Amino acid sequence: MTDALEVSGLRKTFGEVVAVDEVSFNAAPGGTIGLLGGNGAGKTTTISMLLGLLTPTAGNIRVLGHDLATDRYAVLPRMNFSSPYVDLPHRLTVAQNLLVYAELYGEPAPRERVRELADRLQFTELLDRATGKLSAGQKTRVSLAKALINRPEVLLLDEPTASLDPDTGDWVRRYLEDYRDRTRATILLASHNMGEVERLCDDVLMMRRGRVVDRGSPSELLARYGRQNLEDVFLDIARERRSGDRLEPVS
Repeated sequence: MTDALEVSGLRKTFGEVVAVDEVSFNAAPGGTIGLLGGNGAGKTTTISMLLGLLTPTAGNIRVLGHDLATDRYAVLPRMNFSSPYVDLPHRLTVAQNLLVYAELYGEPAPRERVRELADRLQFTELLDRATGKLSAGQKTRVSLAKALINRPEVLLLDEPTASLDPDTGDWVRRYLEDYRDRTRATILLASHNMGEVERLCDDVLMMRRGRVVDRGSPSELLARYGRQNLEDVFLDIARERRSGDRLEPVS
């Protein structure tokens, strides 16, 4: 079975600044891979290259069997992205914003698709409201609907439950789990919510200064670092607790 994501030797520099340095990983269909690291670790730059928004300085990206550099238009309609930090136009209503994306992705029944997602994500009452008048949590749900509008096979999520209360956040995680299991979609999740990562991810990449410094399932990382939760593992890596040249668990 072809991996949904195949990333090899990915590198991105901005002048003398190395933002991403020799990142390589694969992700199978139907799995969720976590991309973790502190601010400036290279997560957003990596996601931007996976979306084709930035051209890598070096390395290769294959998505659903296609080379993103030479065949991007065969794969981009099968992907999507969500981030609460990327605003939709404030003056348009929620319905108008989502209809724009439904049309762009060639959805055959755009209005029905918008209503279906609004019902599933529980924001039907917001469809006629200006997007700029939504709360942060409401914007997060609408952003997720935008990301699902084309039924993506590869879904890239940056902090998908940011600004949501615990109950709504749990509901969104359950929805994502159900979507993944029903469609065999591959999800790449960048998050600072370690409980969310432990719940959703079967593979985790730990990044620091543009490089992947460790990788494994949540249970493997917990055992390797002798920790009870991923937040402590994250802190060990972010604070560079070392022995010799190797990151080690802290007792």
